[in-house]
Amino acid sequence: MISRWSAGASLTALAAAAALVAPATPAAASPPGTKDVTAVLFEWKFASVAKECTSTLGPAGYGYVQVSPPAEHIQGSQWWTSYQPVSYKIAGRLGDATAFKNMVDTCHAAGVKVVVDTVVNHMSAGSGTGTGGSSYTKYNYPGLYSSYDFDDCTATISDYTNRTNVQNCELVGLADLDTGEEYVRSAIAGYMNSLLGYGVDGFRIDAAKHIPATDLANIKSRLSNPSVYWKQEVIYGSGEAVQPTEYTGNGDVQEFRYAYDLKRVFNNENLAYLKNYGEGWGYMNSSVSGVFVDNHDTERNGSTLNYKDGANYTLANVFMLAYPYGAPDINSGYEWSDTDAGPPNGGTVNACWQDGWKCQHAWPEIIRMVAFRNAVRGTAVTNWWDNGGDAIAFGRGSKGFVAINHESGSLSRTYQTSLPAGTYCNVQNNTTVTVNSSGQFTATLGSNTALAIYAGKSSC
Repeated sequence: MISRWSAGASLTALAAAAALVAPATPAAASPPGTKDVTAVLFEWKFASVAKECTSTLGPAGYGYVQVSPPAEHIQGSQWWTSYQPVSYKIAGRLGDATAFKNMVDTCHAAGVKVVVDTVVNHMSAGSGTGTGGSSYTKYNYPGLYSSYDFDDCTATISDYTNRTNVQNCELVGLADLDTGEEYVRSAIAGYMNSLLGYGVDGFRIDAAKHIPATDLANIKSRLSNPSVYWKQEVIYGSGEAVQPTEYTGNGDVQEFRYAYDLKRVFNNENLAYLKNYGEGWGYMNSSVSGVFVDNHDTERNGSTLNYKDGANYTLANVFMLAYPYGAPDINSGYEWSDTDAGPPNGGTVNACWQDGWKCQHAWPEIIRMVAFRNAVRGTAVTNWWDNGGDAIAFGRGSKGFVAINHESGSLSRTYQTSLPAGTYCNVQNNTTVTVNSSGQFTATLGSNTALAIYAGKSSC
């Protein structure tokens, strides 16, 4: 969800913003398990997600897949209709309960856990019949909520320096649930418990900033697995009343500044500045931070890089996967010129790189870094080198080494690593690299290319 929209946007477009808010980080240490990279398959049908878990995500080493909201929602072709629920039935455009359960089981069989984008701050902005046949009006959802279950403030949020305004009024005109109410808490927990019953492994809490952290803590305590992975969307805003750090006691919080600053550095500044990226830049602790280069909101509103940015975008993803801060999300969506446009083929992905599907999670430069990240897990940055400009290199202890050349010309040099002597595969282009007994190797990197080698990967 997004916290602000330009003045004059239509109510429906504003309502779309419901999908934009603030991401999250866990209270323990990123997603549980040995693999912390999540492929966010935005607006993919569940049947297509299931196939991708088997063919690509599992073999590549992705730990998680995040799916778009499964609940019944308002009708319409725009992507943001998914973020205006009208019931908690699994009856959205992406598939029914049977398809959802099959997806969870198939992904689990492939070694991939499932995170569900979960919309519990609000309901819809209008009235009609939902994608599953349910009739509704803005403040009445028969069998689920009535007007008594919504906050008294029915005005749109207008003042982000006012906590009450942010958390009790309506995000872009969407009916705001009173999450301080016993019945509402019970209903939300019931929805999430039903998802846990299907076997899901975690939740992304959409628009978490607009729900008091204590309310979310209460809801989480009611779950059948109260320690389930929990990633909250809480966008940082300087001087704002509600800050991401309030939510770290519940679980992970998405660190939006990470993505904003990567755009600035890759577009206009020097990669050398990234030497102390993360806490050194004032971000939340790595152990509770969810990070990303872009997500479905930011790629559309221009606040981050996106697939249209070419090498800047690709190399930013390579850096994120190589650098030990936070738990990374790889945004994987579809081409767009109209920022409201819904998914091609209603969400059916017949093949990557067809029908407009971008499949960033499968780009060679990105997908090969997932195994790299898994292999170097638990190691700190070592042997940092930079040229003061746009060429950097760093090791991950004795387990791996990465170099990125974002300069306009090629770069040839000898790098010092902490790797054992031997032959390694540069997974960025499937060529071999030889490290000598002093831990050194010499390589030439073309403009806007990278090199990545890690222990255990000797042949290409």
